[in-house]
Amino acid sequence: YSILQQFSNDTDKFNVKGDLQFTPALSGFARYGYRDADIVDNPPLPLPSGGSGNGLTYVTNKQFVTGFTWTRSGTALLEGRFGWSRTVAGKSPLALGSPAALDAYGIPGLPTDDRIAGGLPTQLISGFSDLGRQATNPQWQYPEVFNPKLNYTWVMGRHSFKTGYEFQHINTEVQDVNPLYGRDTYAGQITRIPGTTNGLYNLADFMFGFRSQYAISNILVANLRQQMHFGYVQDDLRLNDKLTLNLGLRYEYATPHWEKDNILSNYDPRTNAIVAAQDGSLQDRTTIKPDRNNFGPRFGFAWTVLPQTVVRGGYGRSFVHFHRAGGANVLPINGPQVINAVVNQIDPLNASFQTTQQGYRTDLTDPSRFNPLAANITYMPEDYHSSEVQSYYVSVQREIARNMLVDVAYVGNRADDLLLLANLNQARPNNAAGTIPLADRRPIAGFADITYAFNGGKSRYDSLQVKYDYRPRRGLLLLNAFTWSKAKDNGAGTLEAPNGNFPSPQDFGNLDADYGTSAYDQPLNNTTSVVWELPFGEGHRWLSDAGSIVNAILGGWTISGINTMTSGEAVTLTYTAGVPFQVSGINQDFRGANNYRPNVSGDPYGDTSSVTNYLSRETVTLPTDPSQPFGNAPRNSVRGPWFWQMDFVAAKDFRLPVGTDTRAQFRFEAFNLLNRANFRGPNGNRSTGGYGTITSTYDARQLQLGVKVTF
Repeated sequence: YSILQQFSNDTDKFNVKGDLQFTPALSGFARYGYRDADIVDNPPLPLPSGGSGNGLTYVTNKQFVTGFTWTRSGTALLEGRFGWSRTVAGKSPLALGSPAALDAYGIPGLPTDDRIAGGLPTQLISGFSDLGRQATNPQWQYPEVFNPKLNYTWVMGRHSFKTGYEFQHINTEVQDVNPLYGRDTYAGQITRIPGTTNGLYNLADFMFGFRSQYAISNILVANLRQQMHFGYVQDDLRLNDKLTLNLGLRYEYATPHWEKDNILSNYDPRTNAIVAAQDGSLQDRTTIKPDRNNFGPRFGFAWTVLPQTVVRGGYGRSFVHFHRAGGANVLPINGPQVINAVVNQIDPLNASFQTTQQGYRTDLTDPSRFNPLAANITYMPEDYHSSEVQSYYVSVQREIARNMLVDVAYVGNRADDLLLLANLNQARPNNAAGTIPLADRRPIAGFADITYAFNGGKSRYDSLQVKYDYRPRRGLLLLNAFTWSKAKDNGAGTLEAPNGNFPSPQDFGNLDADYGTSAYDQPLNNTTSVVWELPFGEGHRWLSDAGSIVNAILGGWTISGINTMTSGEAVTLTYTAGVPFQVSGINQDFRGANNYRPNVSGDPYGDTSSVTNYLSRETVTLPTDPSQPFGNAPRNSVRGPWFWQMDFVAAKDFRLPVGTDTRAQFRFEAFNLLNRANFRGPNGNRSTGGYGTITSTYDARQLQLGVKVTF
């Protein structure tokens, strides 16, 4: 079954800016901007069956900025800025307001809150497309930022000094708890015939209502607070006519998040208990130690070795203070104020087993009856700190002929202490018969799954970059940029999950096994650009005196083309673990779900000229022993088809007979001009019927017309 999903994006925006010259040495400005967007992402199936579409996404941005520039003397300059911004953004299911699950399907125990209720609860059938609402819907984030900054520059001899300070105060109202309307999972093959296994049994489980797991959470609107301080000093030192140095030092301090009313908690492994925020020091309110040692040195140089040869290089250390991780690193979304209730079950003959038709017990999300054995809590260590990124490069630029330049560079970076997610209470693998319940295999007594947000991530990037720049004559430019690179890491960005990649490992007890090719690895990338100002019409070589009519038709044209070629997408081979193979009850990657991978015994590719058999089913196999659930497939061990695309632009500039200097530009743009089918990565989930198939492409040819008027 296939369908072309409907998608719409309606956006309105405007900006107003005013400039004022107070004195010859002092000027100022003010700007206000507004943007409103409504994006409708329809589910793959018609309502009420639905699917995993985002539904209605709404975004409203408001921003005000004012500033001044004061030239104190010919060698000193002071700049000041103040910015304020507020965003109201979120998403809601299209089924919101439709008949509740009790009325429509007879499923009891789900919320009746108007902000939540309506439609079919999320139905996750292992090996099949999702049904019902998206589990993470609804949610919203309303950040408000106050941002003053000052920069001072003064020149003294061969020195050009700069120093500055910036402050940010951030208030964020956030509701990111899920699943608010229930999530039913069918991955246990409960209906299977003993001694057999087949993904179709999960569909049979769904038909009987035999869910292997069900989950639900209560709503909480948190009011987060955070402050940031940034300061720097910098000196551009011209040692002589051939060598210039850039020296700098930056300091950054970002507080941990605290909640306005101390509605925040954290797990403490020393006492095996949950601790609540309280009035007092910043650590008392956040349960995290402030990270105050973020010093970032900067160094750069430019050296003219010969009149036609320049060598440049640089190094910088920077920090990452924001990690987009859903609710996994938002401590107000934690027990007991928030209950992420998760119930695993396997035996329908057990008295506690509840079918889909029996719904949800209302006490599951009652904070007064919080039970850590039936909830997924969060743990961030008290020494959690900002991530560190070190960037460096060296390049040689040489003019090899008149108007012809070649630039060869090594560019690299390394990041450490990145955010990773895992299950701190990951269970031991099962026995070979698969008969030990998950709860009996956990190492930490008294708790179920514990989402662990920690500084365990790392990435490395090394590249050779070559640029060729040729401008043979006026109005003609040829530019080619080639990159040969390698990117490695031990986890993808949270909430991105590209092609089977997770921000969490396959096995928390063996993090080294996840270090390998990055999901963002693109070994080869070549881009060729040509810009040609056609030599016709007024002021050009040909037809410069042909008259206004000819000039209006043929004059003022510029054409350009961009040809892009890259390696295909990296894909991680995965499988969906059945209940006997599971070591965790978490099945959302943004909360630390295990990224189970299959076994590979040979070439993992099938017929790479086919979109239905791109990957091998013979050499890529599922684990069959529950005591050995972790396969040997490395991360991103296969790659999709290569990418090639040609874009084209034709633009014409001309004067309008209005006013003294009114001009217009007409543009015709064609993206993917040749309408080439560029395929995305193959389905790498060995458990699904669609394994090894390619079912999506990059955008087909898009044509666009535009007109711009300046006056």
